[in-house]
Amino acid sequence: MEAYSPQELGRLQEVTLKLAEYFVDFCRQHGLLCYFCGGGCIGAVRHQGFIPWDDDLDFFMPRRDYDRLWALWKKHADQRFAISRPVKHYLDHNQYTTVRDRETTMIKPYQADLDIVHGVGLDIFPLDGLPDSRIKRLMQMGWACLHSLLTTGQIPRRHGRAAAVGSGLILKICSPKWLRMGLWRRAEKEMSKYSIENCRYITELCAGPGYMRNRYPKELFASAVWMAFEDTKMPVPAGYDAYLRIAFGNYMELPPEEKRVAQHEAVKVDLDHSYRRYRGTYYGAGKAEGGT
Repeated sequence: MEAYSPQELGRLQEVTLKLAEYFVDFCRQHGLLCYFCGGGCIGAVRHQGFIPWDDDLDFFMPRRDYDRLWALWKKHADQRFAISRPVKHYLDHNQYTTVRDRETTMIKPYQADLDIVHGVGLDIFPLDGLPDSRIKRLMQMGWACLHSLLTTGQIPRRHGRAAAVGSGLILKICSPKWLRMGLWRRAEKEMSKYSIENCRYITELCAGPGYMRNRYPKELFASAVWMAFEDTKMPVPAGYDAYLRIAFGNYMELPPEEKRVAQHEAVKVDLDHSYRRYRGTYYGAGKAEGGT
């Protein structure tokens, strides 16, 4: 992957921030709680804006608000901005919700075979209640891993040969759609059945095995506070410092200079034209199961 030029990165950050502003305003209008997570949250606290080499923004939402977002967006949002998540007739190799700008282009390598909306986007992750019982916790993580495998349809390559072989076998066994969907629904129900209201801690189950091990006191995410971010303000969790230290350690310390580089995570970026002009050249050799 090639690095962005400073001009390319700056423009991408501008477009992403405008999308984030629309998303946050939509959530505020409809009584939905959302806040930055990951790099966006670190950027707000440490840089009062984007991490200088960062190229995207992600959000957390408590599960109840996350589930409400789908129907509300479909009904009330500007049609320029598509929303997608894995459902029966739509798989985009993600296990979480994304919001994308239809009038831009950002085609990710792992989605280039799909005929979907390939615009600049935001990733939105649910927060779920975490049971106190270690056994229940391990079962929750197991269901979350199964949910990830069935919704993304991709064999994990970074967790060892045994995980890759086992995942491939599960996908093969679950190739009939009725079986895959049955297990998928069961996995989602089981992993998200612990309501935040009835738990002391919460966790993130749709951001990979490393993050789903994190345990956060739920009061850290009880509300949002607004922080300066570039030329506007953005919401972060009320307990942002404790959250970031649990998830990332000493987040105020800058990484080594050689790692302060944004890398292209796309086979094609065009911030002035819709992804549609690139259908059949940069994307669309395969087919998504449905659409947004």
